[in-house]
Amino acid sequence: MLISRKIIVGTAVAGLLATTGVFPAEARPKNQARAVAQPTWLEQNIDNPNVRIIEVSTEPGVYERGHIKNSVNFVWHTDLVDTVNRDIISQENFTALARKAGINENTTVVLYGDKNNWFAAWGAWIFNVYGQKDVRVLDGGRVKWEKDGRALTTAVPTFKAGNFSANNADKNLRAGLIKDVLPAAKKTKTATLIDIRSADEYSGKIFAPAGFQETAVRAGHIPGAINVPWGQNVNADGTFKTVEELKKLYADKGVTGSDQIITYCRIGERSSLTWFVLSEILGFQKVKNYDGSWTEYGNSIGSPINNPSKTIWGAA
Repeated sequence: MLISRKIIVGTAVAGLLATTGVFPAEARPKNQARAVAQPTWLEQNIDNPNVRIIEVSTEPGVYERGHIKNSVNFVWHTDLVDTVNRDIISQENFTALARKAGINENTTVVLYGDKNNWFAAWGAWIFNVYGQKDVRVLDGGRVKWEKDGRALTTAVPTFKAGNFSANNADKNLRAGLIKDVLPAAKKTKTATLIDIRSADEYSGKIFAPAGFQETAVRAGHIPGAINVPWGQNVNADGTFKTVEELKKLYADKGVTGSDQIITYCRIGERSSLTWFVLSEILGFQKVKNYDGSWTEYGNSIGSPINNPSKTIWGAA
């Protein structure tokens, strides 16, 4: 007797959902429902062995003062990067990091953090670069979780080592200076560049936001880049705007997803949130994050720069 493959697959998916409350990544396309975890859903799945929760926050010590139950702490500037070279964490080290957190090949990874999930999105980008199939960001992050009065704990969980193995870094998600960015800067139709920094950074009025140590000796933006500050992706409470609002935000700037898109900021973290919105929520197929961003580009000899403010590094 012949049995429809669709029936088999559908039954398998339904069974997995019934037992775990989690859809596998391949069960449906990238969209807001698949990419963004709602707080109520996370509370319901907080002890689900097939869900692993990761906190990636910017403020030191915030995890230790209280975090979502069963969440593991990843420190963005030591765990998710090469601490010597200017690079993301290596494939080998990411495999070890993920396994230590109890992550398996089929684990649903939910990331959250402070400040509108700024670095949580960076973590989500890293997970996608290395091939984790189901990666989500908590809507509103820890700020909304706390404002809603949801429980926090200081207990640090330990898990049995997972079996996750990182793939080779996906070059379709990561833009490079020579191959991707410079051609776009010199021939703007090769890709749409989205500068997600503030208007003052984009115009060259300031080199970097106050209090940030990473900077470049030139100010301004990459020629042809459009400016859509990353904070425009979220509401006042840190939750993501609706799909309709997000589509309009970018369509009004001429970004529809039909062309290659490259997002960038100062060191690549803020732009990962815009990457997440465009790639994972809106489902645009050709989106790369340029993690070298302005600290690499603005320090590269001979790279063309637009600096409307005419600022000069080192001037009084």
